[in-house]
Amino acid sequence: MFYKLLTDGRGQLANDQFDSLHFFLYLPVTAKITLEYMTKKGLKIVVLAKQVPDTRNVGKDAMKADGTVNRAALPAIFNPEDLNALEQALRLKDRYPGTTVTILTMGPGRAADIIREGMYRGADCGVLLTDRKFAGSDTLATSYALSQAVKKIQPDLVIAGRQAIDGDTAQVGPQVAEKLGWPQVTYAESILSFENEEMTIKRRLEHGIEVVAGKLPMVITVTASAPEARPRNAKHLMKFKHARTVTELQEQTSDYYMELQSREYLRIPEWGVADVDADVEQLGLSGSPTKVKKIDNVVFAAKEAKRLSSEDTDIEWLIKELMANHTIG
Repeated sequence: MFYKLLTDGRGQLANDQFDSLHFFLYLPVTAKITLEYMTKKGLKIVVLAKQVPDTRNVGKDAMKADGTVNRAALPAIFNPEDLNALEQALRLKDRYPGTTVTILTMGPGRAADIIREGMYRGADCGVLLTDRKFAGSDTLATSYALSQAVKKIQPDLVIAGRQAIDGDTAQVGPQVAEKLGWPQVTYAESILSFENEEMTIKRRLEHGIEVVAGKLPMVITVTASAPEARPRNAKHLMKFKHARTVTELQEQTSDYYMELQSREYLRIPEWGVADVDADVEQLGLSGSPTKVKKIDNVVFAAKEAKRLSSEDTDIEWLIKELMANHTIG
């Protein structure tokens, strides 16, 4: 079964008349989920999230000799577009009772911080993919590991940010969809509705807007133009402030934290290669065809500076200087 859309190059939704400005986009869809199932049981959503280096604070030690990112030397944040993806998932949860949202991330132990952050904002739980054998994975190896975890979770819908700020490849979301064999909708700005067994999504592209519809399961990637993530919720913060991975709990010696281990909702599962039934040959550096040959730190420094006032004469001088250097004009 196929669904189609009409739009035009001016960013306006087309009417039922087809002319030279209009075009069709066909989205193959698979699987089946009924509205009755949706309203009674809700959706099971996985949000793919990544802890990334804060690129506003990159220093000379940002890269290792082997061309991989030295994450230990950089402050880490929740990838911005993944927060947009989380917001879309939480809006579905708001609309459809019974919907659950799981944060899935891959990284070292400290990546659990973004799982907690997601739970503070409304996610129900999270899973940390962590194993030394994942280290050095490029987008192909990463998408393989994530897809194996998604198969284990068995969600109805996967939502991810379009791209991460540390790589800017926009490859992982589509690659996960390919490995799952699911249809994908990229560059999504909002999920408009789920009615009559169809999920309708608005995409914002360079030359217009598209509205597509398809059936689940599917993978959606969300852009920065989507609504910003909601802030932390005080109720969720109090509920999940002691959420810890199994490793973090084992490192605690107090009786209080030992007691917390009995509260299942506070335990963040850690999955390794064996837990997701992954092929080691497709992971890490050995499973990553992308190789970084060389990294250079480029530092721009001004040779001279001139202070200008807001007087017309100074502004006129600046314009002439910029035109002489072919910066403008």
